[in-house]
Amino acid sequence: MSASASLICVHPKDVPAIWPLVADRLRAAYLRTDLSHTADLERDVLQGGAVLWVAACPGVPVAEIEAALVAKLVRTDRNLVCIITACGGSNMSRWFDHLAAIERWAKAEGAAKIRLFGRKGWLRLLKQYQAKNVVLERAL
Repeated sequence: MSASASLICVHPKDVPAIWPLVADRLRAAYLRTDLSHTADLERDVLQGGAVLWVAACPGVPVAEIEAALVAKLVRTDRNLVCIITACGGSNMSRWFDHLAAIERWAKAEGAAKIRLFGRKGWLRLLKQYQAKNVVLERAL
């Protein structure tokens, strides 16, 4: 992501036009977590159950979107939680500079927490985040 890339929350009416430009990167990220089917990700974004964010430089053609992220608000028994379900693109460590804006949006929407599913190595980069749970898995 270039230094001048801005974070943009894609308006729901624009999602069908933007989705094809970022879908492959987001599906690849979603496959790495293996938490659900990629069709669920696409349905959530296209039907408005999740919010699509993109990083792009102002004035640059939309086809040159550098990265994309999907966030979903989920009601648990105790809280509204913002879950970042997928993030894909180039130079992903720069996304972390934009997390504060996504956190502000989530808080404004009433979320008490933000969660993300990602690689274990992100813990080293996201010092303000904590590993609250672990996923234990065994191949059968």
